[in-house]
Amino acid sequence: MKRTLLASLMAATCLTGAASAAEDKLKIGLIYTLSGPAAALGEQGRDGFMLAADQIGQIGGLETEIIVIDDERKPDLAASKARELVERDEVDFVVGPIFSNILIAIHKPVTESGAILISSNAGTSNFAGKDCHPNFFVTSYQNDQNHEVMGAYAEKQGYQNVFLMAPNYQAGLDSLNGFKRSYSGGVAGEVYTELGQLDFSSELSQIAAFQPDALFTFMPGGMGVNLVKQYNQAGLGETPFLSAFTVDETTLPATQDAALGFLGGATWAPDMDNAANEKFVSGYEEKYGHVPGTYAMQAYDAAQLIDSAVRKLDGNLEDKDALRAALKEADFDSPRGDFTFGNNNYPIQDFYLVKAVKRDDGKYATSMVERIFDDYQDNYAAECDMN
Repeated sequence: MKRTLLASLMAATCLTGAASAAEDKLKIGLIYTLSGPAAALGEQGRDGFMLAADQIGQIGGLETEIIVIDDERKPDLAASKARELVERDEVDFVVGPIFSNILIAIHKPVTESGAILISSNAGTSNFAGKDCHPNFFVTSYQNDQNHEVMGAYAEKQGYQNVFLMAPNYQAGLDSLNGFKRSYSGGVAGEVYTELGQLDFSSELSQIAAFQPDALFTFMPGGMGVNLVKQYNQAGLGETPFLSAFTVDETTLPATQDAALGFLGGATWAPDMDNAANEKFVSGYEEKYGHVPGTYAMQAYDAAQLIDSAVRKLDGNLEDKDALRAALKEADFDSPRGDFTFGNNNYPIQDFYLVKAVKRDDGKYATSMVERIFDDYQDNYAAECDMN
């Protein structure tokens, strides 16, 4: 049976003419930010999922229809489109989003419908803990964890005066809380910026005045690009720049040499040495012409997760308990290596220190430095009452 891909950057058009789900058809909705300054993040998520779909052929052995939605980074729009996916299009799975405020908006409409929501990026603390749900799985991390890596690194370096900066939304709050969980030194300043802010002259003036041992920041997408460039322009290059989701494969093509040597926390880097990663990275670069980032890898794994679970059930999705159990097994080879689900359906995995490099082929990427945490589970799992 032929796999049909319905993809559109316009959320209003990608649902047109959708039919009821057939027993022998698997229907998947993707919700990503595909327009505006953060589009590069969502494009990597979409492309990573589509690469896996192409490599698999028919996900779960079934004819597969994939509907792509641009959430435009608008929570109300995302919630509306999520309801359309589960009510009108009767999708079996919804995959995405990038931003935590979008996840919070779509979580209830999807999970309460009986469909399975797989977040390939956002991993807020509430859904890892007291608000965990059996229909919600995460193929990325809990938001705090990559930031905890950098807190542990700052602690190891003996920093005593770190300036903290993040956007004022849930993931930003989680990021600084995560850093402080593994860092016991002093805080030179703690600033929350507007989400989407692109001019950091005021904040950089504060950093220059405080003269901290290091900056720790979380600024994804276009925010990160501008911050890195302005950081160097402000003459702050001698102050260590520590981050997560700020200097990565989505921003390095724009920042280039300005970000070289900057350190970050991650679960993976393109140069990880295993067969699954070689297949993913080489396939992605061949198909799309640039280096994949974590957003792509995590969505690639979301497709692999669905495929593994549906195949275990021979395509029978009627028994939801059996489907959830099959998903929980996570029976696939992840490019990041070891991967299991905890009781809250968030991953238990390794975390690493990575740095920005320029490869021999002239492309920019992150590269492994050292492992910081081994088989690390998030700090909220104990609050989840699922087995």
